[in-house]
Amino acid sequence: QVQLVESGGGLVQAGDSLRLSCAASGPTFSTYVMGWFRQAPGMSREFVAAISRSGGTTYYDDSVEGRFTVSRDNAKNTVYLQMSSLKPEDTAVYYCAAATMPSITTDISSRWRYNYWGQGTQVTVSS
Repeated sequence: QVQLVESGGGLVQAGDSLRLSCAASGPTFSTYVMGWFRQAPGMSREFVAAISRSGGTTYYDDSVEGRFTVSRDNAKNTVYLQMSSLKPEDTAVYYCAAATMPSITTDISSRWRYNYWGQGTQVTVSS
């Protein structure tokens, strides 16, 4: 099993940037496809971005394409979400998740594909 802990959230103004981090426990971090999801009040948890085990392939929801960048450092057991040009509609609790997939596919956007989840970190963007 993997334990995931997000950090880096906060309150920013529209147009600002934030970098979220997700630290994973255990020696098998590189065997997981990693994803980022977010959930706003009263809304369902929605896909944001995902990255393959090696970090060579990334996938983004259209709402963040060109603004967010997902990356990972397997030596540090950490995945990152660099968020730029933030908008008020980006306000949500952001979660990282791990999936036992051999490769990344379009199904990576499904929350039901992920086996482990972090506790979430709040991102608030004011206008």
